[in-house]
Amino acid sequence: MNLKQLEYFMHVAELGSFSKAAMVLDVAQPALSRQVRGLETELRQQLFLRNGRGVALTEAGRRLFDHSVAIMQMVAHAREDLGASRDAPVGRVTIGLPPSIARQLTLPLIDHFKRALPAARLAIVEGLSSHIVEWVTTGRADVGLVYNPDAQSGIEITPLLQEPLGLVSHAPTAKRRAAAAPLPFKDLSDYPLIVPERVHAMRRLLENEAALAGVKLDIAWEVSSVPSIIELVCAGYGHAVLTRSGVAASPRATELVMRPLVDPAPASALCLVVSATRRPTPLAQHAMRLLTDLVKQLPT
Repeated sequence: MNLKQLEYFMHVAELGSFSKAAMVLDVAQPALSRQVRGLETELRQQLFLRNGRGVALTEAGRRLFDHSVAIMQMVAHAREDLGASRDAPVGRVTIGLPPSIARQLTLPLIDHFKRALPAARLAIVEGLSSHIVEWVTTGRADVGLVYNPDAQSGIEITPLLQEPLGLVSHAPTAKRRAAAAPLPFKDLSDYPLIVPERVHAMRRLLENEAALAGVKLDIAWEVSSVPSIIELVCAGYGHAVLTRSGVAASPRATELVMRPLVDPAPASALCLVVSATRRPTPLAQHAMRLLTDLVKQLPT
């Protein structure tokens, strides 16, 4: 297996066609096909399924594609790191952000890179915290912000912010101030909740706290998207348990009231994660410091 084979394989996978990939790569299609066949022979796996419209990845092909993305990014980082001066923040950095945080930090991140780092390239990818941890571990992302990550050997975790959780409800303007009184955690069972699926860090945190407190939650609806959850709350389908920054990111924040949960008062930890096995480039280190500063400015 060599880098040229992986590069050719990735182009075919992304374009869904050997002929289109050959045109983009400016190589003869037979030569491209030989490289991919050699890869399939070495791995003893079929990587593509041929159809009338082109090709599609097999399950083995999808797994190899994920590895290939990480490998090519690591190669690019190595070239940029060795080609740059010792402490210059240049090259490319990929930052993974949860959707609620991405809506608040994407603009200031891009603004900073445009003004202060015109020679650097920034990529922002959004995903669940569990996905971002996987991307950092495999090299698809250099730095990530995640909620409540589990300790593991492949990542280094730096807590940045503790955000208290609260019950979020729709309320008329006249009632919002009176409705914002703290809510004992045991009373949470009285409210039908709209919550994310169990893979979501916030859902796991809420269920762990409920189990420890002996509280049975009334799960009315499961919706993965926080903006969609807020839309449903505003439409009267139930209540949500969110952080204040998650509410502040919504354009409908003024229609909502948030009651802090107490006795106990659960909090969600927003953490910075990087790989424990790869040395961060000067640009990645700069991005880490920038993220730390921006998180400190989030509403809590």
